[in-house]
Amino acid sequence: MKILLTGANGYIGMRLLPQLLDLGHDVVCAVRDAGRLSVDVDIRDRIEVVEIDFLKEVRPNILPRDLDAAYFLIHSMTSSTTDFDEMEATTAKNFNRYMTDTGVKQVIYLSGIVNEENLSKHLWSRKNVEEILAQGPFALTVLKAGIIVGSGSSSFEIIRDLCEKLPFMITPKWVLTKTQPIAIRDVIAFLTKTLGREDTYNDSFDIAGPSVLTYKEMLHQYAAARGFKNWIVTVPVMTPKLSSYWLYFVTSTSYKLALNLVDSMKIEVVAKDNRLAELLDIETHTYAEAIDMAFKKIEQNLVMSSWKDSMVSGRFRKNLGKYIQVPKYGVLRDQQTMPVSDPDRVLKRIWQIGGETGWYYGNWLWKLRGFLDKLIGGVGLRRGRTHPDKIFPGDALDFWRVLLADKKGKRLLLFAEMKLPGEAWLEFRIDDNNVLHQTATFRPRGLKGRLYWYSIVPLHYFIFGGMIRNIVGREGPRQAQEKKKG
Repeated sequence: MKILLTGANGYIGMRLLPQLLDLGHDVVCAVRDAGRLSVDVDIRDRIEVVEIDFLKEVRPNILPRDLDAAYFLIHSMTSSTTDFDEMEATTAKNFNRYMTDTGVKQVIYLSGIVNEENLSKHLWSRKNVEEILAQGPFALTVLKAGIIVGSGSSSFEIIRDLCEKLPFMITPKWVLTKTQPIAIRDVIAFLTKTLGREDTYNDSFDIAGPSVLTYKEMLHQYAAARGFKNWIVTVPVMTPKLSSYWLYFVTSTSYKLALNLVDSMKIEVVAKDNRLAELLDIETHTYAEAIDMAFKKIEQNLVMSSWKDSMVSGRFRKNLGKYIQVPKYGVLRDQQTMPVSDPDRVLKRIWQIGGETGWYYGNWLWKLRGFLDKLIGGVGLRRGRTHPDKIFPGDALDFWRVLLADKKGKRLLLFAEMKLPGEAWLEFRIDDNNVLHQTATFRPRGLKGRLYWYSIVPLHYFIFGGMIRNIVGREGPRQAQEKKKG
């Protein structure tokens, strides 16, 4: 079958894509920016990529007419706290218009479980999108899930942050709300097995794991699975806004996502039937099993996708391609160079920068800068990185965003997403003479930007100098002198 995959660069899309290819399907990936489709070369060679922004005016004749099916995996919850429902409605309407030019027979939409009259804005929006898609020129299959548990999922990472960092928690009363989590592996099974199944056309199904738990029980079970105990005290005084700030400061989530999640966490999300699991012969996994599977992927460095690599985890919503040309005029720079005797080894170290590896010098200063950024509403340093040694354009890398990751050309270019009075780039490049060029570029915004830069120049001397020395593996004068004395 020829399949259109929207949201191909998202958490679910990245997991679904290789499964569809393994099943022998031809896949057309619809993305806003083809340059940041985070897939390996072998997968890229097997797919067709089309650039579409479903929020913008429909452009005719850009999709293949011989499509058999499509997945609608687009959502905007983390893009805004006010008008994301309007954005989601617009994407659904434009999607329907695009489908009129194709022969698509089935569209599969991954939505949220909706079983209460008083819905959160997030769940109401999902229901509204379903109603819009039902008007399209195709048979609609709706899969409704609650909390999705898997390595890199926003829900799993939030629970992980809370439990690992806070053995004792004072929590809002929404932790007593019941939910029915589902393993990411089971979600992918439902998405693939409903494809082409006419007995699922024009119908909607709740999909969930066998465990019905409160959020408090989920936190306790996570701690038990990791071999430690946690204590949770529930208080009724935390407002949604205070709860959102609590999640924002303790976990790696953005404030916008935290606010929308808290709004939904007050609503019970429990599946009403299990028809589809029986129909497709899928045996779902328990919450404890889902945690165990997630950590096996983490321990083996096999995390395929993370919500943190989504553009909405950072500050910028624009196409980052406009920043790939580092400005030459009206900027301030710190430039460091050093000869390289083993370029492959140095390149490997560059490709491992950030996350658990750190920044090779003054890691406590980087952490302090991340903490200060978080205090003023920035992304902070908690996003880390998805892969320990793989980098793709568009990936999050602590409080940077990857603009260019060209291993053959021996160049890595990062763009700062921390809050700054200007714009900042950090570039690593090994030239043909085996010289490493490390360049920090800052384009200040007015006098405030220039004052900011000059105030941290002394720190740059130590941080950037130490970083390039440690990346290359050379010793600075001080270290060499100490070694000589020893």
